[in-house]
Amino acid sequence: MLDTLLLIALFIQSLAALGCMYRVIKGPSVSDRVVALDSMGISLISITAMLSVLLRSQSFMDIILLIGILAFIGTIAYSKFIERGVVIDRNRRGK
Repeated sequence: MLDTLLLIALFIQSLAALGCMYRVIKGPSVSDRVVALDSMGISLISITAMLSVLLRSQSFMDIILLIGILAFIGTIAYSKFIERGVVIDRNRRGK
């Protein structure tokens, strides 16, 4: 019973990730693309967690942590690029 529910949830979450990917590619504005990119990272985390439970393995926990960190850094870098036009500001204000 639990395996069937996990497979249904995995299918629905995969559809949500595909919808987020569509919004990243074709989003009406740049801010919508940033939100969709962050949502896609969360969807990938939940898909990996459901696969971990379904396969009864704890080896995916490191992958979940890595996806979370990369999604966070990607969202911050993309938002900074939208705000200033550069990701890494080389000009120091103190000099």
